[in-house]
Order: sequence, then structure tokens, then C-alpha cells
Amino acid sequence: MSTPVLLAALAFTAVFWKYIRRLLLGSPLDNIAGPPRASFFKGAFSQVFDPNGWDFHKEMMEKYGRVIKIPAMLGDNWLYVFDPKAMHHIIVKVRISSSTFGMAGITVHADDYFQEQNVFEETSSFIEGNKLAFGPGLIGTLGEQHRKQRKMLTPVFSIAHMREMIPTFYDVAHKLERTFARKAQNGPQEIDVLHWMTRTALELIGQSGLGWSFDNLEDEHPADEYGESTKLFVPVSFKFIFFRNYFLSTVTKIGTPGFRRWILERLPGRDLRKLTNIIDTMHNTSVKIYQTKKKAIEAGDETLLEQVGRGKDIMSILIKANMNAEEGERLTEEEVLGQMSTLTFAAMDTTSGALSRTLHLLAMHPEAQDKLRQELNEVKVEGQDIGYDQLVSLPYLDAICRETLRLYSPVNMVVRTTRQEAVLPLSQPIRGLDGRELHEIHVPNNTNVIVGIMASNRNPDIWGPDSYEWKPERWLQPLPNSVTNAHIPGVYSNLMTFIGGGRSCIGFKFSQLEMKVVLALLVQSFRFSLSSKEVTWKMIGIASPTIRDSKDELSRQLPLIVERIH
Repeated sequence: MSTPVLLAALAFTAVFWKYIRRLLLGSPLDNIAGPPRASFFKGAFSQVFDPNGWDFHKEMMEKYGRVIKIPAMLGDNWLYVFDPKAMHHIIVKVRISSSTFGMAGITVHADDYFQEQNVFEETSSFIEGNKLAFGPGLIGTLGEQHRKQRKMLTPVFSIAHMREMIPTFYDVAHKLERTFARKAQNGPQEIDVLHWMTRTALELIGQSGLGWSFDNLEDEHPADEYGESTKLFVPVSFKFIFFRNYFLSTVTKIGTPGFRRWILERLPGRDLRKLTNIIDTMHNTSVKIYQTKKKAIEAGDETLLEQVGRGKDIMSILIKANMNAEEGERLTEEEVLGQMSTLTFAAMDTTSGALSRTLHLLAMHPEAQDKLRQELNEVKVEGQDIGYDQLVSLPYLDAICRETLRLYSPVNMVVRTTRQEAVLPLSQPIRGLDGRELHEIHVPNNTNVIVGIMASNRNPDIWGPDSYEWKPERWLQPLPNSVTNAHIPGVYSNLMTFIGGGRSCIGFKFSQLEMKVVLALLVQSFRFSLSSKEVTWKMIGIASPTIRDSKDELSRQLPLIVERIH
């Protein structure tokens, strides 16, 4: 047996034994209702992480309620949670009980509360996977290291800095507008909107985030290799979702990084090779941009002003702030590099997906599209772009963005894991399988907990009987008391779309501004309508559109008819 195969077998044996023990010992979660096992080995894992699992999630939420047990590999149980109080304790505040778990060694009383105690943290597989893909950036670190990075990055996402960025956003969006105008100059034209939203989102984060231009947004200019790699990362990596969740954190403990790379290069599999090449491309490009940026900063302000972004981009500000930081707060070069790929990936796929979804919805609802166009035309001054203050305060544009991000959050769930035994309080009691009423859930150590973003955002108990309908008008009047009284712990508009707490999306305002700039220009200049091709959206970590029954499993596209408005 070869060395790579032997090491893989040993790692798998160690993981299997851990879950076999859990199966034999049982769990406090056994009393919670949930979907049955689809298979003995994987449980319901493949259904929860099914690219076409929209109906399964809806049925599960409606049948089992706000706290659901998900049977996973062997005896492993996960929780699926969208109870507001439980979510608050998972992502913002936690309660720990010593009376329930003697083996935990916790000496605090059950009613003591602690802020940011890292009881519910990102899973080891999530951290290790992101560290391998992007380096030790914001989504690949925990604890004090994560806090230090977030503290360093927070100032560049301020309102004041975004005001400075809006001319850059408009410059990029006008390039897209000119390309669409050229394509539709002889009449309505079918355009793959996702392709262009992805290229646009990359150029937006490239110029404003990295101080780097990837794409002039013209047909003659091929899509950037870095952008293509970043675009393929989600669909390719999703194929390894089961392996990542159960084996990656064990595998990364074997030997040195160089040794693991040696093993990786000798393992079979086309998808594995493709994922490795994608990660290599992202890393090598980040190194090239970082070295160029660092030299410009060291050369002085005059040289920096000649760069894309003129020194006002996120990375230029971050590198300069890092150089001037006290030694204890300074990030390593590896951490700074990690921010580059992390920010690009996070900003590109989610923003392009949200923009594509919004344009798809406007094509499906022409009356809403006309109403938005009228609002934009009323404030438009010929030869000028809509200014920051006016753009962010347009009520119907804002309502469309909020409603799209409510009903169709780009990320539909996130996973946390318990680092010690914990207790989850509930806003409403649930009925256990034994008939008892449960007001709180006792969660064992090393339990994975899914925070149901989509389930929370669509919860009829909170958002009303029309919660599954796309209705921008709901945001033009006061929200019902059921929404405000729920105390959803998200950072944005009573929604879980951008999560909350210390690991909330740091750039959510940045993303909203990008969306509004692009939508404002495109809707004023073009009419969008559905093509004859049927589009379906895949649940692959970040929601992505494709043509129904497409034979290319990696194909992601959104064809819409684009008509120029004179």
C-alpha cells in the first residue's frame, strides 16, 4: 500500500471510530424531532447539502419547526436552528450550564451569561478549509487572531471611506453599461447576466479593494484567469463538502504542509487537481498584487497616486495601517495576503449572485422594474450620476435590495460547532419525541449547529403568511410587530443574511452600495425580461443560477433579454 493511501486510511479510521463511539453512547439530541436518515452512513447530510434541496429545506422547516435534529454520519447528530433566541446565543451571546454536563468541568451557574466566549465557533473544517484556500485571513482564523484582523479592517468599511469609493464604483458600472449598450444596439439581445455581474463584481473589488484592475469589461478582453478561478471555487469545492466536514481537520494534522502537498499531488481525481490549480492561481495572484502594492507604498505617495485606486483602496490603507501599527497589533505578511483572497472571494461571488438574482426578479416582475426605473428617472440629472446620499435613501431601490436579500440570501445557512457543552434557550418551547415540553436544548461538545439563514428570513411566524413572496412594498411601511419583537440577531434589517456578532459580514454596507450603483445605471438604461431558457438556482454554498438540465455540472449562467431604453 502506498504512503498517501495508508495515511488516508489511518485518518479515516480515526474519524470513523469517533462517530461509532458517539452512535453507541447516544446523545441528548436524540429527543429532538427531525427528518429520518436517508442512509445509515450519511444520514440526512446529502439532503441538507443537496444542490437542489430548496424543497427539502422548506418542508423540513414547516414540519419540524425552529429546532431540528439532522442525523448525519453514523451516530452524529447536527442541529438546524432558526429560533431567534437560540440564534442570538449561538452568534452573539451564550449560556453555559454546569448542572447538565458533569464531564465538562464547567463551574459557572446556568444563569450566568458570557459575551464572546467562543462556545459556538466556526467549525474546524470551515477554518482549515478557508485557511488552505485563502490563507489565514478573516474567515480562516479564530479567537484573538480574528479579533485583531477585524479591528485592523473595520475602518476601511466606514461610511466616510465608502463615500470616497463611489466614483470608482460608477466608473466600473459605466464600463458595463457601455458594453451592454453595444450588445443591444441593434435590438433586444440575450445576454448571460451572471457572466457580466461576476466580471463586474471582480473589477469592483479589484479597484476599490485591491487597487488593481482585472478586467476592462469588454468582449474583446478575455475574462481574467484569477476571476475565472475564483468563480469556479464554490462549485468545485462543493463537491468535497462531505469530506471537508468530516475529514479535513484530521487530514491537516498529518505532517508538514509540504508533506501534505506531496501527498495531494499523488492522489487521483480530476476535481481534486482542478481545485488545487484554482487555489494556486488565487494565491499566486495575491502575492503578485501584494508585492506591487507594497513597493508602491514604500516608494511614497506620489507613486501610490499613480496606482489603480490612487491609494484609497482597502489593501493600500490596510498595508499602511499595518506598517504603522504597534508590534502587538500588527498582522503578519501571511495574514495580509490572506485578506486579499478572502475579500475578493467574499465580495465577488456573493455580490454577483445578489445582483443577478435581483435582475432575474425584475425580469419576472416587470411592474416592479418600471416602478424602480421611474424612481431613478425622477432624481436623475442629465450628465450626472446619482450622489451617495440620494442613492442610499431611494426608498424603492432600497426596498428591492432588502426584499431580495431577505427572500434570496446568497448564503442560505452557516455552520457553527460547540467548543464545550452548552445550553441553548428557546424563544418558544418545542415538543420532544418523548412528549415533554423543552424550553432549552442541551448541546454536547463538538456538535455542529446549522444556523438557518433562509429559514429565519422566510419564517411565516415572523414575516407573516406572505413570507415566501417577493414583495418589496413590505419595506415601504412599518414592519409588523412580529418582526421587531423577534429580536433577530443579524446586523442588517432584522435579517440573518449577513449574520451577526463578532463574525458578521464586515463588508455588508460595501456590498449594498455596489448593488445600488450597478442597479441604478442598468435599470435606467435597459429593460430586462426573461429568455426562453428555463433558469434554476443551485444551493451550492452560494446560490448560483444555471440552465435547467444543463449537461455541464460546473456551468453557471443567467440568460436574460436585455433591451436598450433610449
